[in-house]
Amino acid sequence: MQRELAYLLDILQSARMIQAFVGDMDEAAFHKDIKTQDAVIRRIEVIGEAVRRLSLEFRENHPQIPWQQIAGMRSKLIHEYDRVDLVAVWEVVQHDIGMLIAQIEPLVPPDDSDESE
Repeated sequence: MQRELAYLLDILQSARMIQAFVGDMDEAAFHKDIKTQDAVIRRIEVIGEAVRRLSLEFRENHPQIPWQQIAGMRSKLIHEYDRVDLVAVWEVVQHDIGMLIAQIEPLVPPDDSDESE
């Protein structure tokens, strides 16, 4: 479980970082801000990798979370020759990251969750 906790903390911390990076930015500002784009995309990669490293048993014990979809986010967002779909990235930020945080927080003990902020 210790390894799973480390991966969950990576997921939670990365999702919170995405929210902090974007803040109150609108889509037009996001499309113009390459640093924020890169930071968000990197954190999405970390989330996907952490999900892939969770044990199959752990993922099966928490079927309410769409692990396969989360793990596949990078593939969905980055197409041939590393071309990034910024519209899709923005959609993930706006619609999926908050929900991901809400799903992961209950799986992390409160003391550990606070450390990831």
